[in-house]
Amino acid sequence: MDSNLALHTAIAHRISTSPQQRITFAEYMDMVLYHPEYGYYSSNAVKIGFKGGDFFTSVNLESDFGELLAEQFLQMWEILGQPVPFYLVEMGAGQGLLALHILQYTQQQHPDFFSVLEYLIIEKSPGLQQEQQQRLQEFPVRWCSWEDISSNSIVGCFFSNELVDALPVHQFILDSGELREIYVTIREKQVDESVAPSFTEITGAPSTPRLAAYFDLVGINFPQGGYEDGYRSEINLAALDWLSIVADRLQRGYVLTIDYGYPASSYYNPRRSQGTLQCYYHHRHHNNPYINIGRQDITAHVDFTALERWGESCGLEKVGFTQQGLFLMSLGLGNRIAALSYEEISLSQLLQRRESLHQLIDPTGLGNFGVLIQSKGLPKHNTSQSLKGLTVPE
Repeated sequence: MDSNLALHTAIAHRISTSPQQRITFAEYMDMVLYHPEYGYYSSNAVKIGFKGGDFFTSVNLESDFGELLAEQFLQMWEILGQPVPFYLVEMGAGQGLLALHILQYTQQQHPDFFSVLEYLIIEKSPGLQQEQQQRLQEFPVRWCSWEDISSNSIVGCFFSNELVDALPVHQFILDSGELREIYVTIREKQVDESVAPSFTEITGAPSTPRLAAYFDLVGINFPQGGYEDGYRSEINLAALDWLSIVADRLQRGYVLTIDYGYPASSYYNPRRSQGTLQCYYHHRHHNNPYINIGRQDITAHVDFTALERWGESCGLEKVGFTQQGLFLMSLGLGNRIAALSYEEISLSQLLQRRESLHQLIDPTGLGNFGVLIQSKGLPKHNTSQSLKGLTVPE
């Protein structure tokens, strides 16, 4: 059976065997992206990069992004008292490029730090894990699952770059001021089994009280907020579950989350009436998650207020929140741009490298990504010590 048809059929089976013959959008998104055989991230469908890819990330530009992160990790190690070992746990490592850039740079520039590093990768996609293993075979990297990491065992830093945006989200709509959840069902019965089932949306009562509790957490009051009927958006309960696991495994150190998103007041602004859900297919984006099923990425922006407040309930203290452009400039990206010289490389190479570095800090693009840093188990005198990435760039 064609993998695309097989995924359609698997989703249709889940729907037809579910109560009321419907599933939440979060269940649908989870199957589309992470079905163990046919999901976008589980198969070889995912393509990252400029040529033939569906999207690109900061690490596809230059090695500078990873190298500057390495400088921040070095300072974290020093603040923690140079523990041995120091764990770097990358969650969702893509093609392994970020790990490669971090490890190469640390090995060359900070050998003492490199010698105590334990680099772990938690990767759900078998295809991406295989690519990572090929790319990183010269380095002592370990791949593991959450079950392989004991509670309260990690001293170091958990970090992710564009992970949380790909976690499955619930969708909701306001109807007469009431919160209604959006469910996915089969559009119509298929007579011809060779034709992929098609899906449509219906609304119903929320599937869990956690949806309403989420807005208490982030301080959003729909009845008093001037929201019109038909207002639609997303709720990322999976992000809270993920952060709970991270906080449980971290004994002492940091959590660094880089992604595109907003504080809750901006995310749930009444004028952002159709939410943030986007689909990416061959570098084109649209908002229809019911086409290209299993062959396109589906993402939603990150609610950083939720991560901050839920983190506090899990024992994570907010160290700071900034934008990627400011974060990288504080870590020395400005100096790298200023150091570009016509004598070192050709003019075309110079212009290309300058363009790549500027994309990392572009306030209308990657530079506007959020950078959230949280900590756990730090002595009080150390929590006030400023991380380089959170200082004001000179």
